[in-house]
Amino acid sequence: MGSCIACVGLALPATGFAQVQTQIEEDRARLGNSTPLIQQIDPATVRDSERAQADAEEKAAVAAGGDDKLDTSGNLLGNMWGARPWLYKHGISFDIQEVDEVWGNGTGGSASGNDGAAGSGTGPAYDGVTMPTLTIDTEKLFGLKGGLFNVSALQTRGRSISQDHLANFNPVSGFEADRSTRLFELWYQQSFLKGKLDVKIGQQDLDTEFLISDYASLYLNANFGWPMAPSVNLYGGGPSWPLSSPAIRIRYRPSEKFTFMFAAADDNPPGNRYNSLPIQQATGSISGYNSDPTSQTTNGANGTNFNMGTGALLITELQYALNPQPADMSNVTKNPGLPGVYKLGGYYDTAKFADYRYNQRGGSLGAATLNASSTQSELTPRWDRGNWMVYGIIDQMIWRPSLRSARSVGVFVRATGNGGDRNMISFAIDAGLNLKAPFRGRDNDTIGLGWGIGRASSGQRQFDRDSNSLVQGNENHLELTYQAQVTPWMVMQPDFQYVWNPSGGVADWSGNRRVGNEAIFGLHSSLTF
Repeated sequence: MGSCIACVGLALPATGFAQVQTQIEEDRARLGNSTPLIQQIDPATVRDSERAQADAEEKAAVAAGGDDKLDTSGNLLGNMWGARPWLYKHGISFDIQEVDEVWGNGTGGSASGNDGAAGSGTGPAYDGVTMPTLTIDTEKLFGLKGGLFNVSALQTRGRSISQDHLANFNPVSGFEADRSTRLFELWYQQSFLKGKLDVKIGQQDLDTEFLISDYASLYLNANFGWPMAPSVNLYGGGPSWPLSSPAIRIRYRPSEKFTFMFAAADDNPPGNRYNSLPIQQATGSISGYNSDPTSQTTNGANGTNFNMGTGALLITELQYALNPQPADMSNVTKNPGLPGVYKLGGYYDTAKFADYRYNQRGGSLGAATLNASSTQSELTPRWDRGNWMVYGIIDQMIWRPSLRSARSVGVFVRATGNGGDRNMISFAIDAGLNLKAPFRGRDNDTIGLGWGIGRASSGQRQFDRDSNSLVQGNENHLELTYQAQVTPWMVMQPDFQYVWNPSGGVADWSGNRRVGNEAIFGLHSSLTF
């Protein structure tokens, strides 16, 4: 990350119609550069920030009568022996994002095996990801205005402390993933109507555009990125990092205040047959790792599945920008007010989902697990057609000492709700408070305190009661984090999280007691090569 990234939100045109902006670029501009330096949703958001920086620098240089030159101070490899500026001049950019994390659990948790060991005694865990991205601006390359081509890949490694030892609804890090080397995204985007309308088609990751709270993206817990409900309710978590799906996305921005988005995507990126691991494994209708519906690699780890055969995920979002900020604050005399972005949306999935209450014969699924003579049909969930979720998001700046100050305070609230008979989570909410530029001379740092809660669905609770299991309820998590720009190309982020009632009080390996509350410490680094 270059040190001048603080000017990204100010250098973009107020309307944004002169160029194709990513959703992250647009929100950063509308919120007056009060969002975190890096949005910790996935490495693609770091890439978007890099492209925003490059576009802003190019526009400023050209406006000042300078040459079309790219500042590579925000890259560890600099200009790559002259290759990067030459490629950029011809509309081609090549970036590599590197993320590495180490985590440790101080208390609570669950052992990975039936040896009775406490979760806190299992030692630290490491996870990492490398993402190379090639982006082509078709106008610069061969004169086609408004065109953008993107292809990226992922190399993920390490172990997930959440999966091994924490038993949470959502991982403590959004960067935890099954080990693989895979194609990530492959898409083309074309803008129309002077940038008011753009269409993206191809293999896409939807969590960089939909369901985003820009202030919440500071935090590392996966719930603050792609929320808890779609992560555990959809097949493989849906088209969200590290998975992507064939999709078409349409975005229309009639003015600087309003944005409308719609996407139709395959709902099952890994092509898994099942979606409900706890219910289906608890009843014995599936068993073994090869049937793990949460696996990102069972049906192919190279990312070239291009699955189109299960169902369609239809998602839409309406955005309203309150007091969008001027592109150039240096000559502003009238206070434009404190900015905010408000979003309403929802999705519908056309696939079939396992019912948590009833089996294929219409009886109680949970009660059938207690009967040794239950038939296979009694132990197999009924399949229900369709699934839905609605959500609302608020990102609002509530204080800044002056118009040109880098320091500001922002708050966010996001809530999701959906049906309870075919989902593990029926309701979730997260909220938090961010302080940008907390110390003098640290304009790109942000400190934040976030909280979230997830509610086990009525279907899950009914299954627990009928099967004489510990009844799951609410999981609460609290996160305190500090994102610091160490160099123009390196960001470090120490992090602390506390989780009450993991997975709503799920049983540990013994089956007789609940997983204990967890105190988790982590250190995250992001590098741009």
